Amino acid sequence: MIAALADRALGLEPGRVRFTRREVRTPMPDGISLVGDLYRPAEATGPLPVVLIRLPYSRQAFGAIMAQPMARQGFQVLMQSTRGSFGSGGQFRPFRHERPDGLATLDWLREQPWCDGRIATTGASYFGHTQWMVAGQADVVAMGLHITASRMTDTFYPGGAPTLLNGLNWSASIGNQESDLPLLPHPLRTRRVQQALRRMPLQAADLDVAGAPVGFWRDFTGHGDPDDEFWEATYGERDRDVPPVSMVTGWWDLFVHAQLKDFQTLRESGVDARIVVGPWLHGAPAELREIVRTDVAFLDHHLRGGPAPEGARVRLHLQQADQWLEFDEWPPPATPHPLDLGALAGTESSTFTYDPADPTPAVGGPLLTKPAEQADQGPVEVRPDVLLFTGPALETDLDVVGPVTARLFVRPSVEYADVYVRVCDVDERGVSRNVVDGIRRLDPRSVPAKDVTVGPGGVCAVDLELFPTAYRFRAGHRIRVQVAGGAFPRFARNTGTGEPFGSATSGVRCRTEVLHSASHPSTVTLPVLA
Repeated sequence: MIAALADRALGLEPGRVRFTRREVRTPMPDGISLVGDLYRPAEATGPLPVVLIRLPYSRQAFGAIMAQPMARQGFQVLMQSTRGSFGSGGQFRPFRHERPDGLATLDWLREQPWCDGRIATTGASYFGHTQWMVAGQADVVAMGLHITASRMTDTFYPGGAPTLLNGLNWSASIGNQESDLPLLPHPLRTRRVQQALRRMPLQAADLDVAGAPVGFWRDFTGHGDPDDEFWEATYGERDRDVPPVSMVTGWWDLFVHAQLKDFQTLRESGVDARIVVGPWLHGAPAELREIVRTDVAFLDHHLRGGPAPEGARVRLHLQQADQWLEFDEWPPPATPHPLDLGALAGTESSTFTYDPADPTPAVGGPLLTKPAEQADQGPVEVRPDVLLFTGPALETDLDVVGPVTARLFVRPSVEYADVYVRVCDVDERGVSRNVVDGIRRLDPRSVPAKDVTVGPGGVCAVDLELFPTAYRFRAGHRIRVQVAGGAFPRFARNTGTGEPFGSATSGVRCRTEVLHSASHPSTVTLPVLA
């Protein structure tokens, strides 16, 4: 009865298949072994296809959420702990071993008498990364690449700015996970993270939140320079020999920007790919429910010859309209809707001063944990280091669906500076709530670049990719653009000195002039559906 209720909560018909679970160990070429749980239909007598899930988190917790519901639907599932986690040998060094370990696991699986040679993979977040590391290099039948990205640095350092809050939160989580109760909030750890975010230097902040060095945090703080090639080995193949792919993510998920780029690249390469984007935060129960529900139908088709998944390839939730949209591809056809900051301001330029000793805060957005998503921007918008450009009340609803971009002309007083842009929805009562945002870190070591051009008088033309969205601005509401020099602690403060963000101990103020004249038309462009 409990299992039936769990299946219904996940959007599945109650599974009728009894299964067995046993521990298996997979040897690696260097002599260590990886431990996993094999779920197999109890009545099975011969070899079957295998659904492989590789993760660094609790197999017990995620087994109940992902592996067991699939096993009750008749799938044979191997849930394996990655190197150095939950009983597997070796040291857990995030992102460094998943390609060789994943390929060795696939080779081993094909040699087992209970595997018929057909293997599919699935998983979310980090265990989406474990799949990208073997994509294009292993003969697998299908992949469920959920809330993840082929290039993790696109999420670690978007626009060159380190994602401080997400990075430290994840470091605290993985540094404590084998002694914590899984999937439960930790108020003490949250307080420690909040305190550690403001320390300088940041290199040893992992000691404050985890009580010991965390490999990922040391890599994250030590390899954030624009020319650092450390992360090159963590990039997944996304344009050759990738099998059919199913994706689920959310508009408030930190991976959605990179994931939609991956989806677009896969489709341009001819890969049979599908994606669902809902109104979800990373790991939200509704997001996990959609992952399991779509996985069952997707893998049933590719492993057992069941019916093909129904509906369009692209299914998007239109926020503030409570409806779903379907399209053949991403991005959908849309008309560019430019917001001219000069026309909104009525002047030719505006200035603000960013002080790393009192960094401009960020409220809401795509984060690993709450408070995230949409939030009242009032506390931010009253600050003198935030510029506001507000449009008139909309006469009709405006549906913005697709990538949002900006081009700003700025003249900072120091070479090292950040340009942060956020689009907000202001309701009839004047409450401003965030919709999408983006950041670009200016660094003379990476200029000239495709998205930063320095012109006469030190004016920089800066192109920003804001997060994509599907959002209805309702009639009577106004669209507002914020421009600032940072968004702390979501992004690490820019000290203005060029020192590595992990070892910097002090900073300098930066006065930034934003030009929005006819000769320097600073603009935010929204993709609007007909």
